[in-house]
Amino acid sequence: MGKSVRVAIAQINCTVGDLSGNSAKVVEWLKKAEAAGADITVFPELAITGYPPEDLLLKPKFIADNIEALKKVTRSVRDTIAIIGFVDRSGDDLYNAAAVISKGEIKGVYHKAFLPNYGVFDEKRYFTAGAKPSVFMAGDIMFGVNICEDIWHKNGPVAEQAVAGPGSSSILTRPHITWVR
Repeated sequence: MGKSVRVAIAQINCTVGDLSGNSAKVVEWLKKAEAAGADITVFPELAITGYPPEDLLLKPKFIADNIEALKKVTRSVRDTIAIIGFVDRSGDDLYNAAAVISKGEIKGVYHKAFLPNYGVFDEKRYFTAGAKPSVFMAGDIMFGVNICEDIWHKNGPVAEQAVAGPGSSSILTRPHITWVR
């Protein structure tokens, strides 16, 4: 029987646009999760910005401030692996993203692949879809990161991440694997 993994789910109530308030909640819950011995602590989609940030995403300063807020929160991560939602930027592209953080460092970033664009959702207006699923390793713990809509698609990132799991024989279809610790 393998090692058990303690996962803390920090179901915090984030406020759209309140970068400092949302960051303070993340830090507070990181401390609680670490005190409880969590191996991995998971935060909501776009926890730093609040969801949905909509037209705030059109303001370059808001994007830069969100990335700076994530960097400050990153310094608070000690013994747990934290998965924290934020807005990532590459050139002119914005991504609905999740940072994987360990021991005060961002070890990897996952970009949401399936962007909803129905009902109240308008993510395709603001975000670029991520192209590559990611799998992370921490010691002998292997885990994938997905954001909301990604888990609902039969042939989506989860199916591709499963290929990287134990016993896989195909190295051609494996997602990128990042070592966390």
